[in-house]
Amino acid sequence: MSTLNQTHDPKLESWVASANSVDSEYPIQNLPFAIFRRANEQEKYRGGVAIGDQVVDLAAVASSNVLGTGLAEELAACCEEKLNRFMAMGHGSWSKLRHALSAALAKGSAEEAQLTECLIPQAEVEYDLPARIGDYTDFYTSINHATNIGKLFRPDNPLLPNYQWVPIGYHGRSSSIDVSGQSFRRPKGQLKAPDADQPVLGACKRLDYELEVGIYIGDGNELGDTIAIDEAENHVFGLCLFNDWSARDIQAWEYQPLGPFLAKNFASTVSPWIVTMEALAPFRSAWSRPSEHPQPLPYLDSEQHRTSGGVDMNLEVLIETATMRAEGLSPSSVAKSNFVDSYWSVAQMVTHHSINGCNLVAGDFFGSGTQSGDSLDKVGSLMESSQGGKEPVTLNNGEQRVFLEDGDSVILRGYCEREGYRRIGFGEAVGTVLPAN
Repeated sequence: MSTLNQTHDPKLESWVASANSVDSEYPIQNLPFAIFRRANEQEKYRGGVAIGDQVVDLAAVASSNVLGTGLAEELAACCEEKLNRFMAMGHGSWSKLRHALSAALAKGSAEEAQLTECLIPQAEVEYDLPARIGDYTDFYTSINHATNIGKLFRPDNPLLPNYQWVPIGYHGRSSSIDVSGQSFRRPKGQLKAPDADQPVLGACKRLDYELEVGIYIGDGNELGDTIAIDEAENHVFGLCLFNDWSARDIQAWEYQPLGPFLAKNFASTVSPWIVTMEALAPFRSAWSRPSEHPQPLPYLDSEQHRTSGGVDMNLEVLIETATMRAEGLSPSSVAKSNFVDSYWSVAQMVTHHSINGCNLVAGDFFGSGTQSGDSLDKVGSLMESSQGGKEPVTLNNGEQRVFLEDGDSVILRGYCEREGYRRIGFGEAVGTVLPAN
């Protein structure tokens, strides 16, 4: 687990002036990674790091030798079109490059003049997926979400008996995960009304978003090996925002007995920037389980994990309708929650995933599952806020939604803040619903 060091110093400022603004998503204390290129040009995608409103072009850094020769291997890996090889190098390499960039971007650094030539305004770039996602597992870590959904289908028994014992997850479809800005067609599938004798093929009528945290695996484990709870975060490169779009009506008919299939594999959206676990060190929180609940089995528990296994990460969902865009209106905030309320932690997800000897690989991706708080203004899906489509949600321009309509864009935002430290942001994950084919 990453600990506090000089890169987290709240007094540290950058010679990139925009990074010193109090409302900057990307102060020098953040330094998240992405894959980018200049927009509308036929450049190769490569690695970059955010600082203020700029991107540090890591290919240009490598070519200029501004950081010396000690990081040649790490920078060479960041010149590739995906970050997988860099992610596989492990925590030592990630931290070494981050520390070097922090020192070079700090006010008064000797590298300022040379490194200035390696900056590109974020307004001039476009992004790609940061990694080749070989495997994607979606977890179900919010007990509030699990209970809310369970009440809609099993009012007398909303929480299944295994939920408090095991981090529940399913293997999803990695090929349909795309970066923020994604537009996708409303999915079609089999639909069956409660009073119908048989299903029909049709376009989804109950399209939903899911407010999740995305988790990128760094270096993995060998097939047959397991990852101990106190070592788990050394295998996590970082976190992002994640929208796992869901077709609730398709899901209701198909999910038994094997779980989600076409209801979940048509689109998922990630934010471009990966915030490293080291950058999150100031925002760690205690992890606990209510005393009246079953306590985790020993392989999912430790003193270190109890002390700092949580991540205090603010999350928000906004909806922008086609009418709002046409009229120049701001998107409507519909929910705010916090990852600290997750019933299962990042480390527990990693450890449980490997406990049977499953080999994780650099670039593997976990979804946290929908993150919901304890009230309707904190829930991470329309299925919950509309109570299964029964209670419309009123947006700030008077429009109402029970589920998403064609032309709607959903915007996820996230940030961490704590007194005595610089606020750091995760950017946005934006996706737009197009009509069905």
